[in-house]
Amino acid sequence: MKNVKSPSPSRRSKAAPARRASTRQRSAYKVAEVEEIFRRFSVQRPEPKGELEHVNPFTLVVAVALSAQATDAGVNKATRPLFAVADTPEKMLALGEERLRDYIKTIGLYRNKAKNVIALSEKLIADFGGEVPRTREELITLPGVGRKTANVVLQMAFGQAAIAVDTHIFRIANRIRLAPGKTPDEVELHLLRVIPEKYLFHAHHWLILHGRYVCKARRPECERCVIADLCKSPEKTCDIPAPLVELPPQVIPVPG
Repeated sequence: MKNVKSPSPSRRSKAAPARRASTRQRSAYKVAEVEEIFRRFSVQRPEPKGELEHVNPFTLVVAVALSAQATDAGVNKATRPLFAVADTPEKMLALGEERLRDYIKTIGLYRNKAKNVIALSEKLIADFGGEVPRTREELITLPGVGRKTANVVLQMAFGQAAIAVDTHIFRIANRIRLAPGKTPDEVELHLLRVIPEKYLFHAHHWLILHGRYVCKARRPECERCVIADLCKSPEKTCDIPAPLVELPPQVIPVPG
């Protein structure tokens, strides 16, 4: 067998990044196409809003932590009476874990979530003077708060442009091949690269609402999609975009 000369260390070091880059999934869209997608979303929903009810940054942290594996409507039903009596870390501690469980027992994993809410309330008081911190690094030190929750709080409570990759956004980014990724972190970083800066602040909610009400998990309703002509999903069933008109104001659904 013919001996093959190994590349020099310097050549190997230069080649490795190129091989890694080639395995990264790319967006299927050109820059102008991404711009047009978000322009249409901006026309359809000029001021999109999150559907978790809250009265201050603390109640937002609690609501988002409770929303894991639960619907926003279900969380809202539980938190309305809860936040009426406990809208600060101090009041939440005074309420106590047992009584907190009674308020949130209709939410999945409520026992573990109640422990986390009490623990994060204690940490907010002990480490942050009872105030919700304004950085991702500090937020993720709170019990029950991961990167997704931290990004929601940064965006909704403090007006920072952040992408919180939930199940809707992860599905949409991969399904329509806008920002493919194998993990939520990969999708988040990919979205931050491809979304035009002027649309970045609202992009989180546009994508969530699009996934929740149009590009649904079981069957995407392509006939109602304003980007049907641009969409590059192999699952799409229609190439004709829905009329581009501003939607009525959002109404947060309330379960019976």
